[in-house]
Amino acid sequence: MGDVWVGYRGGDRFVIDVRGHRLEVDQPLEAGGENTAPTPVELFAASLASCVAHYARRYLTRHDLPTEGLAVEAHFAMASKPARVEHVDICLHIPAGVPEERHAALLAVASHCTVHNTLEDPPKVIVGVAGEAAAA
Repeated sequence: MGDVWVGYRGGDRFVIDVRGHRLEVDQPLEAGGENTAPTPVELFAASLASCVAHYARRYLTRHDLPTEGLAVEAHFAMASKPARVEHVDICLHIPAGVPEERHAALLAVASHCTVHNTLEDPPKVIVGVAGEAAAA
């Protein structure tokens, strides 16, 4: 089980608390925000990219392969009606020294990270009001 607290900070700004770690979100100037932090959607893409990176690093370490230079890029596009992320393109930068014959297995492991698995089999999301019974 995991818990997240999000508190309002004015304008379009919110502070997020996760296990004592603090993050902030805002909106860009052109969207009416103050551009003080990433947007929630940018954090969503970052969550996916960082999960892919984590799984890739674990694979490389487990097989005694180099990790220096490992990086992941995420590019996303929005759609409307309803507003949502339409697609995310993930690009894995594989460290020099990782044999090409390991690339397919590395990609297979990285593409089955927890966040990606969650997107493939989405959880039930219930939005309710504190103190009221949530609708099922």
